[in-house]
Amino acid sequence: MPERTLQQSVDRQLPTDEARDLFSLVRDLVQREIAPRAAEEEDAGRFPREVFTLLSDSGLLGLPYASEFGGGDQPYEVYLQVLEELAAARLTVGLGVSVHSLSCHALAGYGTKEQQAEHLPAMLGGGLLGAYCLSEPASGSDAASLRTKAVREDDSWVITGTKAWITHGGVADFYTVLARTGGEGARGISAFLVPGDAEGLHAAQPEKKMGMKGSPTAQINFDGVRVSDARRIGEEGQGFAIALSALDSGRLGIAACAIGVAQAALDEALRYATERRQFGKPIADFQGLRFMLADMATQIEAGRALYLSAARLRDAGRPFSKQAAMAKLLCTDAAMKVTTDAVQVLGGYGYTADFPVERFMREAKVLQIVEGTNQIQRMVIARHLAGPETR
Repeated sequence: MPERTLQQSVDRQLPTDEARDLFSLVRDLVQREIAPRAAEEEDAGRFPREVFTLLSDSGLLGLPYASEFGGGDQPYEVYLQVLEELAAARLTVGLGVSVHSLSCHALAGYGTKEQQAEHLPAMLGGGLLGAYCLSEPASGSDAASLRTKAVREDDSWVITGTKAWITHGGVADFYTVLARTGGEGARGISAFLVPGDAEGLHAAQPEKKMGMKGSPTAQINFDGVRVSDARRIGEEGQGFAIALSALDSGRLGIAACAIGVAQAALDEALRYATERRQFGKPIADFQGLRFMLADMATQIEAGRALYLSAARLRDAGRPFSKQAAMAKLLCTDAAMKVTTDAVQVLGGYGYTADFPVERFMREAKVLQIVEGTNQIQRMVIARHLAGPETR
């Protein structure tokens, strides 16, 4: 397969010279360290831990967080475009950075100054990699019904239960864990920061997935894992509110990753359509394909504009939950459509592993599911528009 180079013509809306310099660094890392090995390593199911170490050393794992604790002080408007660039090269990396940022959100937003000073520097720029533990085998979309328990014993908590669908499960250095410390429902849930090497914490065998084979997704079992009360984040019973706050931001990360995958698919389809000749001319000259490519590009631009609009609301301190759900919905549906169309543009070649568009199509599907299915996003949007459902 010809080596793929990323499209440099994307009109990045970067607010500062610092952000433009940051993008030069990101593109250099992508071209040298990520894109050349992406197809081979995904096919082999290899997790690129050394890439995440490099990203951490380069200051790219803590971009949206405060420099006081090792972050990059970048607005979401910039951070999300970095995610898009990384995901265009390899979704395992782009989504992995998004999940890591999600796992840092609770401590950065709700931890005490003492907790932040103790843990955040290593999490944001010290080479550690995080995971986020909310879903369980019997509670995915209905996260408020989670069953994992944390029982108070003197100045510690003992956590027992199983979390499911955990990105970086088994390779993470720390887990942000939501567990039940009180009664039923959302108000009985608290958040904890659990070390990856805690006694009693075990990862199951990774799931065998359709795509993103290089990113381990596994159940995490907590068999009487003991953590000190100093690792409880926020107040008792505040965990579900913390989780929802993180998910609003996480959905924007997924939206940006989706547009990255879609852009990569369009780039490949354009390259192929301008080089492939039939009936004496490039297939890009045929109106049917030209219109298909035009629709693909339009969906990508619309998705990018929507996630950036939501990001700017977040950066301005304004409510953005509805817009985050809209961005996640539109961008991931667009990625599924664009990648499917890219396979069609390449015809039989698109259905083979010799070209990357079949991988992009398989990867796009998971983005319609993670961080709340697109059916859940429609429920969130409708509640903002029409209020809660009547009982």
